Amino acid sequence: MTPRAKSAASETPQAGKTPRLTRAQRTSILKALADPKRFELLERIARSQCPLGCSEAMEALAIAPATLSHHIKELHTSGLIDVRREGKFAFLSIKPHVLEAIAEGLASLARPNCGRS
Repeated sequence: MTPRAKSAASETPQAGKTPRLTRAQRTSILKALADPKRFELLERIARSQCPLGCSEAMEALAIAPATLSHHIKELHTSGLIDVRREGKFAFLSIKPHVLEAIAEGLASLARPNCGRS
């Protein structure tokens, strides 16, 4: 993903507006979600009521620290999560506007039946 594509996915949209994603952003997001463990990590972050600590994520997924770090990097680079650092600890939170944008983009691919059998 280009730096410009990355920064656009990272921006918070104006109130009430879902951002439009570029083709590069959509591709990056879908590629990030294609890995089952990464998708599971995203689900855990989304379901957490507070930002999810990395140690909690590592325990829940039963993966090595280096593997978790790689998955976090991919999700963050694609614009799906925020990473907040407090000293040596990192906390992960979802970017709902990016998930909404990718969901809308995928929904737009569904076309009404043209009437042919």
